[in-house]
Amino acid sequence: MPDFEVSRDISIAASPTTVFGLIDDFHQWRHWSPWEDLDPALRRDYSTEPAEGVGSWYEWSGNRKAGAGRMTITAATPDQSVDIELDFIKPFTATNRVRLLLAPDATGTHVTWTMTGTTAGFMGVVSRVLPVDKLTGRGFEKGLRQLKDRAEGR
Repeated sequence: MPDFEVSRDISIAASPTTVFGLIDDFHQWRHWSPWEDLDPALRRDYSTEPAEGVGSWYEWSGNRKAGAGRMTITAATPDQSVDIELDFIKPFTATNRVRLLLAPDATGTHVTWTMTGTTAGFMGVVSRVLPVDKLTGRGFEKGLRQLKDRAEGR
């Protein structure tokens, strides 16, 4: 069962505080996550206590493309990073770790989105044909562009 790491980054002309607010609150992900538009009828549930930050969670369930799963914020350092446990339920089961790292740069904020995990079962077979980096990396690139647009007020 091989381990994998997928990482993409972007510079955003907005403060770390602005970008952090879009990441630390799962309600904001509807505006920039690359997977939110896979199913117009996507069912979403959010934790209420806490509504954001460490301990908050987001569950989704949708069509074959969207699948089902849950994300939980496990650590957050304001204006610096958000760590997430990502549990996929459908179309396959997997638990991955996600980190969104923010660093001030010349334009505002440099964001690095990284996911790590182990390919097993169904994903182990799929990853032989379509590497996880290619499959997930495209989504990260789209999501970072959308995060940039949202943070920059476009």
